[in-house]
Amino acid sequence: MSAEEHGEVYAPDQLKPTNRRRAQRGAIISAVVLLMFFWGNQEGNTEKVWLVALAIGLVAVVFGDVVLRKAGLRPND
Repeated sequence: MSAEEHGEVYAPDQLKPTNRRRAQRGAIISAVVLLMFFWGNQEGNTEKVWLVALAIGLVAVVFGDVVLRKAGLRPND
């Protein structure tokens, strides 16, 4: 028998829902920690640009998730 005859195979932990609130809090805390690295011992501004961009990206993902869930475009697990 080939794998195509059986369909998709999932591990039990792949089907467990994740804690959405915990993931959102973790992303926000990570963004804050990234911004705390802003005051370091670096001399150039390249690191600062990356830190701000990554922090904004994390906050944007969380904000987008909240907006999509409120609009009903993502399931509320």
